[in-house]
Amino acid sequence: MSKSYVKFETPADVKAKALEAITVAADTGRIRKGANEATKSIESGTATLVVIAEDVDPEEVVMHLPMICTEKNIAYCYVSTKKELGTAAGLPVTCAAIAIEKPGNAAELVKSVQEKVAKHAPVKTAPAAKEEKKHVEHKHEEKKEHKEAAPAEAKPEAAKPAKEKKAKAPKAKKEAAPKKE
Repeated sequence: MSKSYVKFETPADVKAKALEAITVAADTGRIRKGANEATKSIESGTATLVVIAEDVDPEEVVMHLPMICTEKNIAYCYVSTKKELGTAAGLPVTCAAIAIEKPGNAAELVKSVQEKVAKHAPVKTAPAAKEEKKHVEHKHEEKKEHKEAAPAEAKPEAAKPAKEKKAKAPKAKKEAAPKKE
């Protein structure tokens, strides 16, 4: 089953070149390992290629990466498993995403992957990516406003009786009945 964050099918030869580029860049250049580090690299604009595993669970861990890569015009592709990605980076554990910052001796491999990915990846201009991000943010704002609106409506209703009491004129004191003598 394909995950929702996988935007396109990466060809097998591109996957192999991407994994090889990670291995070479880990030795001679600089890579950032993990979804959080990859995100930082993308946002700072230092990433040249981002590789994301297709079997990440929960999906939310890497779901944002394709969108911000598109926004920053950074090439990205997918590999089948986290294990492949971790092994390529020389890690004893799995890895959800890796960003290549300085390719070192893998510069030609990275360039080759970028060119091939550009043919397969959905191309989105920077304004369109920003528009998609605004749409997502707008949905979050609507939910937030809805949650805030319910308690705000309840407060004025509770405050109304207090205002009404103040608005009424004070009751006149009952006059004492005259005493019979």
